[in-house]
Amino acid sequence: MDIKEYFARISYQGSHNKADLATMSDIFQHHIRAVPFENLSIHCGESIELDLEATYNKIVRKKRGGWCMENNYLLSWVLKTLGYDVTFLGAKVYVPELDAYPDEIDHLLLRVELDGKSYIVDGGFGMAYQLWQPMELISGTDQPQTPGVFRLQEESGTWYLEKVKRKQRVLNQSTPTSQNVENEVCRRIYLFTLQPRVIEEFRGCNAHLQTAPDSLFVTKSICSLQTTDGIRALVGWKLTEMKYNYRDNMDLVEIRILADEEMEETLKEKFNITLDKKFVPVNTSKLSLF
Repeated sequence: MDIKEYFARISYQGSHNKADLATMSDIFQHHIRAVPFENLSIHCGESIELDLEATYNKIVRKKRGGWCMENNYLLSWVLKTLGYDVTFLGAKVYVPELDAYPDEIDHLLLRVELDGKSYIVDGGFGMAYQLWQPMELISGTDQPQTPGVFRLQEESGTWYLEKVKRKQRVLNQSTPTSQNVENEVCRRIYLFTLQPRVIEEFRGCNAHLQTAPDSLFVTKSICSLQTTDGIRALVGWKLTEMKYNYRDNMDLVEIRILADEEMEETLKEKFNITLDKKFVPVNTSKLSLF
């Protein structure tokens, strides 16, 4: 494992001599624009290993992406290598259609201590709720970013991450969205505590999310990548491209349904992904990712 090889993978050519906020933010933004959030392995008959070298090989050498436990595990190695103080945290991801959080943690994120402040670094959420910058760990303060206004709220030791949504102009709406998703102004994303975790605590969740029949990652094939001004995502056969804030407080959305024969080329062109095994798209869950 070589940090220079990782920097080449994310096209990062900036300085990394100083472990400061500017460097961390710059590396983070390069990562989310180069490394897709994706679960394609599950739909290619491959297992997702919770092993740092396997993750490095997959993301850096094979130019693939990964889900939270891969992206943030790799980012923790990068930041620690550069001298940052990094801790694993565990979160429970909000399910809007059920208006509930799961019983067990199902998301890995990072806490970074820097110059007397704490930051949440999460390069593994993907879709339209992906942070574009580290967030300072303070409660009740709006932290505007290009995707929207994020904020953290703390209640009795539990922290909640939420995003204020913009209106959307959908150019070619063909699939209706559920009413409660359509009407929401603020989306809860996940809750977490500041209890430090070790990677072993995520092994059960890593296995469960790949195999449980009702897991979002089993019922949907997902590949999303942040761009310089928005996001593109392939969920099942649906390709969505979103441009953030193209007009005052409005995001522009374009949706296209792909044919099976377009999949391979789209993954290569839009996400820089070439798969080793046969990919079988899936989208049987009604849960909204936007």
